[in-house]
Amino acid sequence: MSDEEGPAGFVSYGIDDKPPIVTSVFLGIQHYLTMVGANVAVPLILAGALGMPESVIPRFVGTFFVVSGIATLAQTTFGNRYPIVQGAPFSMLAPALAVVGVVQASNPSGAAWEAALLQLQGAIVVAAVVEVAVGYFGLLGRLRSYISPVIIAPTIALIGLALFNTPQVTAASGNWWLLGLTLGLIVLFSQYLGGRSRAFKLFPVLLGVVVAWVVAAVLSVTGVYAPGTSGYVDLASVAAAPALMPIYPLQWGTPRIETAYVIGMIAGVAASMLESFGDYHAVARLSGVGAPSERRINHGIGMEGLMNVFAGLMGTGGSTSYSENIGAIGLTGVASRYVVQIGAAVMLVVGFVGYFGQLIATIPDPIVGGLYIAMFGQIVAVGLSNLEYVDMNSSRNVFIVGIALFTGLAIPAYMGNVGSAAAFREGMRGVAVLGPVIGARAVADTIYVIGSTGMAVGGLVAFVLDNTIEGTREERGLVEWEQATEDEGAFASAFDRFLRD
Repeated sequence: MSDEEGPAGFVSYGIDDKPPIVTSVFLGIQHYLTMVGANVAVPLILAGALGMPESVIPRFVGTFFVVSGIATLAQTTFGNRYPIVQGAPFSMLAPALAVVGVVQASNPSGAAWEAALLQLQGAIVVAAVVEVAVGYFGLLGRLRSYISPVIIAPTIALIGLALFNTPQVTAASGNWWLLGLTLGLIVLFSQYLGGRSRAFKLFPVLLGVVVAWVVAAVLSVTGVYAPGTSGYVDLASVAAAPALMPIYPLQWGTPRIETAYVIGMIAGVAASMLESFGDYHAVARLSGVGAPSERRINHGIGMEGLMNVFAGLMGTGGSTSYSENIGAIGLTGVASRYVVQIGAAVMLVVGFVGYFGQLIATIPDPIVGGLYIAMFGQIVAVGLSNLEYVDMNSSRNVFIVGIALFTGLAIPAYMGNVGSAAAFREGMRGVAVLGPVIGARAVADTIYVIGSTGMAVGGLVAFVLDNTIEGTREERGLVEWEQATEDEGAFASAFDRFLRD
């Protein structure tokens, strides 16, 4: 067991630790539960946009979990080897919806959803090849020398702040009583009772979700919650789910490639890479280890690219690092790679078994909202904790952090008010002089996708300002931070370990 003291508190199990198998199984299931909301939301949003038949949706959702399980196993075993879950990315959702919209408009036939999905698969595969090149050629890792805590702090904080207004949290029709119960239970178990019982310390999320779900299920069965209302648990849907679902590569057909769609998807992949860059730093900090080295970053991004190629061939919306599970590490102190791999195995099995997947899908939105508040609040605090290395008496640093946070919230809100990539593109065409350039599809869609991702906006703003406004290395926190960064030799790739063994 690790005795490392991380910024979020005592680390019960370090990255290389292996808890007992029974404990690991429950901890792995807990990790699985924390990412369910997002990993179900993305395929459901895509299925709705595609006009996918109801009978196909369970298999579509199951495919996302199979891809998530395999991608997580690959990343934790052969990639950056951090205890970080891979799942369906929101950063690639905007270009995906744009591709679907254009294809649907030009193909009004009854099988239009299949045509759109094949175009989406092709765009993801080609864009993912670019991500593989960026990772394994070391392009993103080389930026490491230009990154300081002044940049990382707002970037990570914006990962958490990005989901403060999700429907699961802020919907006017939401069940605030059930959300509050879930959040209250997680806080009770993790903060007030964690020191009294090891079970409460290790399993606050699992216990909170299970108790809240049981309460919601009882209220649903007794008629207090009616079908269609927030908090209702549809137990009948579990019995109606298929027992096993066939999931395999190219199950929807051969992907098709259209240059315009690929360019838009590359913008989504770029936003995903920036988000993962921040995630790597967050998970390292919560795990009580040094900031990631250039080699670890490169191998992580390269593996994410390979898994995006795989995701495209399987027919999903891509794969990226998941912030939800990083927050779970902060709450539980469990940073074990082994535990995350157990959780990945659970995801993989559940993807094929319709009953289990549908049971998880019955978790009401208010319970997911309570999870989000606990998890993403933790991410915000972890991001800001990087400022301990920085001279915050410096007006330069205060200015950069403040501007980065504000723009990281404001610009995505503006993009949301614009409504769509097509509407933004049309608006850019009307700009004087630069209209023909920034209104071009490739340029406008890239700006729209990156501009819709808060941490990408904040990170880029902080990057430009921190590297152009004069400041000493001590003032920027680079001296102390470099001492806390792992040595390049600390990370051994899968190939290195093969040669060593």
